Parts: sequence; structure tokens; C-alpha cells
Amino acid sequence: MLRSPARRPSADSSRASPLSCKMDPALSAVRLTVQEAIHTLSSSEDVGHILSTLGTLKRYLGGTEDPALPEKEEFTTIHFSAILRCLVSKLSPGWLELSPDGQLEQLWESFFLDGPPDQAFLVLMEAIESTAGPSFRLMKMARLLEIFLSKGRVAALMEEQCRPQTKPSFPLFQETLLSKVVGLPDRLGNSLQQDNLTQFLPQNYFPLLGQEVVEVLKAVVNFLQGGLDCSVSFVSRVLGKVCIQGRKKEILGVLVPQLTVLTQDSCLWQRVCWRLVEQVPDRAVEAVLTGLVEAAPRPEVLSRLLGNLVVKNKKAQFVMTRKLLFLQYQHTTPMLQSLLGYLAVDSQRRPLLIQVLKELLETWGNSSAVRHAPLEQQCYISKAILVCLAHLGEPELQDIQDELLASMMAGVKCRLDSSLPPVRRLGMIVAEVISSRIHPEGPPLKFQYEDDEMSREMLALATPGPAGACSSETGGPSLASVVTETPVETPEKTVDSDVPSVQPQGSDSELDSDDEFIPYDMSGDKELKSSKEPRYIRDCLEALTTSEDMERWEAALNVLEGLVYRSPEATREVSVELAKVLLHLEEKTCMAEFEQLRQRALVAVTVTDPEQVAKYLTTQFYGLNYSLRQRMDILDVLVLAAQALSRPRSLQRLSQHGPPGSGTLCAPALASSQPGNAATPDWQVVVEERIKSKTRRFSKGCPRRELTGGPNEFNSVAGYFFFPLLQHFDRPLVTFDLLGDDQLVLGRLAHTLASLMYLAVNTTVAVPMGKALLEFVWALRFHVDTYVRRGLLSAVSSVLLSVPTERLLGDLPDELLEARSWLADVAEKDVDEDCRELAMRALLLLERLRDKLLSISSP
Repeated sequence: MLRSPARRPSADSSRASPLSCKMDPALSAVRLTVQEAIHTLSSSEDVGHILSTLGTLKRYLGGTEDPALPEKEEFTTIHFSAILRCLVSKLSPGWLELSPDGQLEQLWESFFLDGPPDQAFLVLMEAIESTAGPSFRLMKMARLLEIFLSKGRVAALMEEQCRPQTKPSFPLFQETLLSKVVGLPDRLGNSLQQDNLTQFLPQNYFPLLGQEVVEVLKAVVNFLQGGLDCSVSFVSRVLGKVCIQGRKKEILGVLVPQLTVLTQDSCLWQRVCWRLVEQVPDRAVEAVLTGLVEAAPRPEVLSRLLGNLVVKNKKAQFVMTRKLLFLQYQHTTPMLQSLLGYLAVDSQRRPLLIQVLKELLETWGNSSAVRHAPLEQQCYISKAILVCLAHLGEPELQDIQDELLASMMAGVKCRLDSSLPPVRRLGMIVAEVISSRIHPEGPPLKFQYEDDEMSREMLALATPGPAGACSSETGGPSLASVVTETPVETPEKTVDSDVPSVQPQGSDSELDSDDEFIPYDMSGDKELKSSKEPRYIRDCLEALTTSEDMERWEAALNVLEGLVYRSPEATREVSVELAKVLLHLEEKTCMAEFEQLRQRALVAVTVTDPEQVAKYLTTQFYGLNYSLRQRMDILDVLVLAAQALSRPRSLQRLSQHGPPGSGTLCAPALASSQPGNAATPDWQVVVEERIKSKTRRFSKGCPRRELTGGPNEFNSVAGYFFFPLLQHFDRPLVTFDLLGDDQLVLGRLAHTLASLMYLAVNTTVAVPMGKALLEFVWALRFHVDTYVRRGLLSAVSSVLLSVPTERLLGDLPDELLEARSWLADVAEKDVDEDCRELAMRALLLLERLRDKLLSISSP
């Protein structure tokens, strides 16, 4: 007889340990109550006594009188199965008729429907399978099991297995539960035979089980949202076992449509689905994945359900990229498109798509496969090749152009030698498509073949889908197409109403002139856009890199800055890639404020993920094949991002959510440091403000509202912005020589280092930064370019302003002495007035530092 593994081997109430009874009188009372109840139920015919006994036991399941938690736990984990078996043994028409009003039967059923679902289910299954032949007890238990299923108790059963386990788990118990849940139709069919109920038939039971799985997953999501850990391992095993038994269509036909809706706008639901499939046992991976690919209507749905499982799990990768493509060929064309589209949706999976295309072409060009493979399989592989080509872009195809060409030539040769017209036609169609994709500019390769249904289907598969088609959640026209169709007539009407049409000679156009009318003010009108603005970072990245729709490209650049600030976690996942795209982005249209939008977006990415992006930008500053404009853009972005990071939170929010142009508040300061600019340089403003703050005044006018203080976020990442820029300035490259002809970039570098130094004020890294910057200044102090010298002088002022006085005089005394003599010489002899003024300001700061030190040291 099957017993619940939750019970100990000596869990029988008659064998309770005397020591435990003495230690816990409450639990001893529970055992005594259960013993008396079993004795009463087994021997008594008094209906009143029986009802009273059952009522006493029922309170341990949550009756009106709520017992203490240890007593309830003792009853449900140790004694509940014994009570259920006692109730099953007493089941008979005469025993139930002791209570003519049906009260006894109702109370009897409530123990199975209200108690722990796992034990109730196992006892019910055990009772049904152990009852021989048709009988009242067998049908009564079957009807009760039907009610058990209809009340969602199987979902409660699986939900209990998903909860955090506070007690030791029993693998044998879970395996038994799994076997009976999945094998219920077969077991009930064997026991009931001709009297089987329709609810237990496979075509009815497994859809019900699929709905129960959905309910369990909803409970799991609620647990996670409430901060509770849980596991979907048991549900994964149920799903895997059902699919192995060949019932994947029944359960996934219910499961996939609902998960498609639930995962559409919820990352948490997507994670739960990913975990659900990841924990499917290895032996069931193929069955589950095959069922999901068949049931998923679109590639993006499959992507939401599976995530990057094909990248993480080798077994899943083998199934998706080998078995479903090369070893099987009975699947439909939509399933093939869904599978290969899944590989193409995400950038991490696209390398697998390229590898699949190479292997498909290798098989397609194998003469042995052409001779021995059935025509259906050859057609299947040919369709897969065309779908892959439709998903791959021209740059990706150019990288494997030689391999594609070699496989195409081998495959065409062996197929044209075939005696089967369909095989020859497949070779012609695939060769035409490959040729047109790898050589779009050359003369097309054309064959003469019959235009039948198969050839039309093959050519349709090779046509790349329109942009946004994969993201459409409905089978109808995409939203982009609807938006495009709606405003088409509006511009035409506007033009017709504003511009007089050409009238034929002799008409009365002069008499009908409407010049006396006041023109309508259209200054506030906005241009209608046919492309919807991207809502996600990855959509913007895709639009900026691959989209040929210029309106979509402009929309992505317009909204990118705001999306970065609103989605910091998503930005960090692709921050370096996004910075790379923005750094190399070129203007494709006559877009207003293109440079400003590009710069602000790049600054936003750097502020969101400063460490990784700063590492990338500082590395690329000394990289090959960059223009001087790009290198100076890198320096500008580093300063703007550093200013944003060092700014208090309140000001950061104002700059991030302010009007257009608020993100470039520092741009005028940078522009003022350009040679030939008459505006006040940023270093001069900094020095003046610093001097004002250190000047004692007796009257300051009306008090100003102080800004809210906060930690300097630039503190922890200042080194990533600063030190890499100093590493290779003296190493000339083929296209970049800071100490040679590229003096403008060297000057900008000096000003950038000065700004970064000042923004690192009061940070822990300020002292090593100051020392390294003074060494940089000392190496270039006699540079002939005026702009470079200005930058070096401003760098000295930044060091004096940012490094604490005690650390300056304690750690950098030699550097300060050398700098003082050089500053005095520049202030007296330099030919540039600005350089002399800068040197004087730096000398003034040095004098103030000396006076401060003397005042501190004097008694």
C-alpha cells in the first residue's frame, strides 16, 4: 500500500515515542485524539458520535476552532493519510445512509477536498487502483476524484511543490506524485475500463492539466512579486513527462496561448517561462522544445518563452540547430520560420543562425545527400536555407561570401545532374537566391524552370519581411503600416491649399485670387511621422544600426537619451555596444541638431554605465582608424558625463528631464576653450568662482538658497575617465600623433584633463590624479602651441583647486616648487596674454595656499 513519504517509517499513531509524548503534551494529545477517532470510525454505528468525531478532526484542517500551529502540522503531516484511508475503508452505502440528510457524506468528502491536496490525491489514486472490479466504492471514489480535478486541487498540489520547502524533501514522494499526476488517464482507464468518466480521457485531462499549470505559474509570479523564493522544477518535470508521453499538443495548446499574452509586457513572466523550460529534464528537452516550436505562432513569441536557452543549454542547442533541421523534416513551413526566426531575433543567437546556414549549405551541396535523401527532406533543407538568407543582413552574408559561393556551386552542379525535375528546380531556385544576396550589384543569375506552387512558395520564403513584421502581435497588418496609410493624403492637401495650382491661359485666376486672406499660422504644426517611436533601448539600437527607414532612424535618435535615463538596467546590458554605435554614427538625413542629439545620447549612456563606457571610450581615443573629430567627441563626452556624475542628484534630474539642450549645459564651457573663442573659458569661470568662495566679504546681499548636498558619484569612477588618457599620449600612431601634427587634439586633451581634475574635487583619487597631471604638464610645459599651453596652465589651476591643501603640501612639495618657477616665467615672458593671465591666477592660488598653511602652522 502506498504511503505518503512525508510520514516517517514509524509514523503510525499507535507507535508514538513515549519520550516525544512527554516532551510535547500538545502533540501527544493530537495522537490520542487520532487514535480515538480511528477506533470510533472503525467500530461505532452511532451517527451522532461519528459526526462529532469527524467534526473534532475537521478543526485540524481549518475549522471554526483554530488549533495551535504545531498541532495542525502534526495532524496534516503524520496522521492525515491514516484518517483518509480509514474513511475509504468505511465507504459503503449502508455507512453513508446512517445520516439520511447527507451530512455524513458531505463531511466525508470535505476531508479529501479541503485537506492537503498531495496526500488526498495519492490516497484517492491508491483507493481507485486497489479496488477490484466495478463497485459502489470504485465509482464513488472516481466521482470524488472528478470533483477534486474540477475544483483546481491539482493546481494546489503542484503549487505546494513550488513553495519554499521548510522540511526535508523526499524525492521518492515527488516521483510518485509526478507519475500519478501525469499517468492519471492511463491508470483510471485501466481501473474503470468501460465505466471511465469523460473527464479522465486524455483529450480532456491534459488540457485541464495545462490550465492548472498556468494557475500554478500565476501563483509563482505572485510569490516572486511578494519577495518569496520558489521553484518551478516540479512543474517542469510535469511538462516534460507529458510531452514525452506524446501529449504535447493537448497541454501546450492550452499553455502557449496564455503564456503568449502573459509574457508580452512582463519581464517577470518571461523569466518564469525561461526557468520553466530550463529545468525540464534532459530526456524531455527534445519533446518540450518540439512542442513549443510547433505551438508558438511567431518567432518573437518563441523568444519570450525560451529566452537564450539555445545559447545556455547544449542539449537545447543540439535539438534546435541540428535535430529539428537535419534529422527531421516532417515539420511545417511556419514552424521552420518560427525556429529560424527565433535564432535571428536576438544578437546572441544570430551567430548560431550563421552557423546553421553554413551547415545547411554543406548538406545541401553534398552529392551523397542529393542522391540518397528523400525529396521531402531536400525540400525542407532548401526552405531552411532560404529562410536563413531572409533573416541575415548583407554585412553578415559578405563575411561568409566565399563559403556560400563554394557551397552553392557544389550544390548546383550535383542537383543539375539529377534526373528528378523537382531536385533540379530546388537547385536552381536556391542558387538564384544565394547569388542575388551575395552579389546584389552584379547581373542576376537566372534559370528557366516551371513556375508551380512549390517554386512560388520557395521564392516567397526568400523575401525578407518588412521592418516591424516580426514584432507585430496580430496576424493582421502591422501598426506601422496602418500609421503609414493614415496620413498619406494630409501633406498633399496641405500643399494643394497653400500653393496655387497652375491655371491654363485665359482662366479667371486673377479674379479668384485669395491674396487678401490672412494666412493660417502653421508655425506650431508638427510633421507627421509614419514610423512609431521606439520604446526600448534595443529597438533604438536596432533602428540606428540596421534600419533603412530614415524616419524610424530619426525617431530612435530623438528618443534615445530619454530611454537611456528611464531604463538604466536595460542600458547597462548594451551600454558598450550602444556607445560604439553612437560614436560611429553618421548623419543620414538633413536632421536638425543631429550632433547635439548624438552627443547627449552618448553622454547619457556614459552616465548610466560610467565604468564600462569610460573604459571603452578612453581605449578608443588612442585606437586606429578614428578621425580627429571622433577623438575630440570622445573627450567632450567624457567631460560632460563627468560633470553630470559630479552634479547633485537634484541637478541631474533637472538636466535629464529638462527641455532640449539641457543636456548640453557644459557645451558652452567646452566651446569657450576652443582657440579663437572670445567667450570666457571654463577654467577662468572655475577660478573666479573658487576665488570668490575663498574671499571674505562683510555684505553678500540677499542669502541664496543652497543646493541639497549629496555624494559625488564621480568619485568611484574618476580613475576610469582620467588615467587611461595619460597612458599613450607620447606614442605616435600611423594616423594619430599628439606630439606631432595633431596639436589641436593635444590641446583639447589638456583641457579635458583639467576639467576632469576639477570635477574630482574632494574625491579619494584626487591626489594621485593631481600628481599624474602635474607630470603630464611638466613634460609638455614648453610646447610651442598656445592652445596646448592654455590647457596645461588650466590643468595646474585645477590641481591647486581640487587637491586638499594639506595633501598638496605634504605629498607634492617638489612638484609645486617646479610649477611655481615655471608659472613665474610664463607670467613674465609668454607671448600670449591669456597664458600670462592664467599663470598669474595659478601663482595667486599658490600664494593663497602658502598663506593658509602659515596661518594653520602659526600659534
